[in-house]
Amino acid sequence: MLSSLDKARATLQHFGPGLLVSFTIAIAASFLGEHYGAPVMLYALLLGMAFHFLHQDGRCVAGIDLAAKSVLRVAVGLLGAQITLAQIMSYGLWLPLLAVAGVMLTIGFGLVVARSFGLSGHFGLLTGGAVAICGASAALAIASVLPRSDTSERDTVFTVVGVTALSTLAMIIYPMITAWLGWDDTAAGIFLGATIHDVAQVVGAGFSISEGAGQAATFTKLLRVMLLVPVVLGLAVFFRKGNTGETGGAKPPLFLLAFVALVVLNSLGAIPAPALDAMKQISRWFLVGAIAALGMKTSLKALAQVGGRAVGLIVAETVFLAMLAAGALYMLGH
Repeated sequence: MLSSLDKARATLQHFGPGLLVSFTIAIAASFLGEHYGAPVMLYALLLGMAFHFLHQDGRCVAGIDLAAKSVLRVAVGLLGAQITLAQIMSYGLWLPLLAVAGVMLTIGFGLVVARSFGLSGHFGLLTGGAVAICGASAALAIASVLPRSDTSERDTVFTVVGVTALSTLAMIIYPMITAWLGWDDTAAGIFLGATIHDVAQVVGAGFSISEGAGQAATFTKLLRVMLLVPVVLGLAVFFRKGNTGETGGAKPPLFLLAFVALVVLNSLGAIPAPALDAMKQISRWFLVGAIAALGMKTSLKALAQVGGRAVGLIVAETVFLAMLAAGALYMLGH
């Protein structure tokens, strides 16, 4: 029988090369993002796709698969360390309601429009959830509980590319729209937080206006991130039921339970500040590494086969969410 040390060595040899490649790309993407300003997630994805050949055959395949799935789930679970219940309640009840309405209606819109475009309902759920909640992170989390198909990874990569590109455009355009509409800093921040897909772009857009707008945008965005738990859990239970015909065996994924537990612990102040900082950094690096691995699992040829209807769908979802948030703010007197 193999000793524990032998088993550990065998596991490292099996998964190590692929994990090493994934996080090497993550480091390169972070360097490029810090020096050239573009989204780190997008760099990681594009660099990963350039190394697609590593996932076709060889020693890296197992580690790349592990990074794209298990490492991703750990990263999503650790996102809970960035949210507290006090943050949720500090702006009053209407803002959480706006966040919930925006998420649910955008996902529903994506599902309906996807089918009207002749695309699958699963693709509509994936893109709608990514647009509605938190961009690339939501796309990866939702993809992890949707039923697998031959196009699952291609669709996930397309969604990550789409929401990242649109989020970057929104970071530039939306602050100009809020200035044109004459909104104050709080209203502008809420609009940015309620509509831009990725957290980094929300922060960048909000603080480009003012510190107050940045704080309002960040908090509103975290409300949307918080909704990742019920959405992904609901989808997990629904598709488990669809596969088994019953709900009794459906259990929430462990990474979602970890997310909720960290929100509660963070709300109670039970996590020391150094540990919180560490979890945020680990979550960030794991997300970038998972995106790099996902890029390596997908070819440009496969991505091009998604088609113009998919592009139209994700743009339509983005416009729908922006109009919904703007209309709500208008009705509230902003």
